[in-house]
Amino acid sequence: MIPPGATIGILGGGQLGRMLALAAAAMGYRVHVYAPEAEQPAAEVSAFATRAEYDDAGALDSFAAAVGVVTYEFENVPLAAVRRLAERVPVRPGVAALEVAQDRLAEKRFVADLGGQPAPFRAVDTLAELEQALGEIGTPAILKTRRFGYDGKGQARIAAPADADAAWAATGGAPAVVEGLVAFAGEFSVILARAADGATVVYDVPHNVHVDGILATSHVHAPPAVLRHAPAAIELAQRAAAALDHVGVLTCEFFATADGPVFNEMAPRVHNSGHWTIEGARTSQFENHIRAICGLPLGATALTARAVTMTNLLGDAADDWATLLADPSAHLHLYGKREAKPGRKMGHLTRL
Repeated sequence: MIPPGATIGILGGGQLGRMLALAAAAMGYRVHVYAPEAEQPAAEVSAFATRAEYDDAGALDSFAAAVGVVTYEFENVPLAAVRRLAERVPVRPGVAALEVAQDRLAEKRFVADLGGQPAPFRAVDTLAELEQALGEIGTPAILKTRRFGYDGKGQARIAAPADADAAWAATGGAPAVVEGLVAFAGEFSVILARAADGATVVYDVPHNVHVDGILATSHVHAPPAVLRHAPAAIELAQRAAAALDHVGVLTCEFFATADGPVFNEMAPRVHNSGHWTIEGARTSQFENHIRAICGLPLGATALTARAVTMTNLLGDAADDWATLLADPSAHLHLYGKREAKPGRKMGHLTRL
C-alpha cells in the first residue's frame, strides 16, 4: 500500500495526467510528472515535474528515487524506460499491458486468444501483402499502422482494391494491420478498474460517437442496441485485465454488431470516454486509478444522475467558455493548453 502523503510518479504530461494529479491531490498525494514536452498541462497542477527524454537514464533513476509508485497517462511510453523504472519502483499497470496495447497486431491476437471477436484482420508489412490481404478480407477496409496511431492518425481507408497504393503511401509504408469494416449500431467502451488483489469495479457503458476519428461525445445511458452487448464485452474486458495482471483502469472499445460485440482497441489507462465519471459517477475513473495503483479499496461506480453526456471541446470550441458556464447542468473542464488547433482536445464539458 502507498499511503496518502506519498508521491506518485506519472509518465506523460497531458490532460489525462492533469486529471490524475487533481484526483491524487484530493486524496492527499503529491504528484511528480515526467515528460519531455515543453507544454505539460499535468505539471501545472502537480507538486513536482521533470522535463527529460524517456531515454535519459540518469533522469529516470532520479525520478524513480523520488516517487513511491509510477503510472502512465498514455500507452506509447518507450518500453525500455518503463522496464528501467520497474527495476527500481513499482510500475502500475505493468509492462505486460503496454506491450500488448502498443502493437495493434499483438492486441488483436491477444483478444482473439481470449475468445474475443476483433474485426477481420491481416498483418501487412509490404504493399504486396496488403493487396493479398484485401483479396482475402475484401473492401471496404481500413489500414492502420501497428504502432503510434491515435485519434484517427496512422490510418487510411480503402474503398476498393485500387486504393491500396494510396493507403500504403499515406501510412508511410510502416508495418500495419488491415481490417475489414463491420456494420455496427454504435460504438461503446468498457471502463473498469482492477486492484492488485483482483478486485474489479466496472462503470456504466458509454455510447461513443466519433467524428473524423476523434471522440466527439460519450453518453450514458447507451441505447438498447448498444446496451445488449455490454455483458459480453464486460466479461471479455475482465478476462483481459486478469490475463495481464492489470492494476489500474483498463478501457476496451467495441462496436455493437449483429454478431455481438466486436473488439476495436484497448487502452491500459484512464480514457477520454470516461471523463464523464468525474461528476457523473460516485468515484471517477481518475480516483479509482489512483486507488488501484496505491493499493487502496476501489470506489463505487454508480451514476450520480439519470443521464450523463460528455462532449469534447476541440480547437476553438473552448473559446466559448462563458456560454458553456452559463448552462446550469454543465461542468466545464479546460486543460490549460496555450494553442488551439483543429482537432486538438482543449477541454471537455459534462452535462448531468
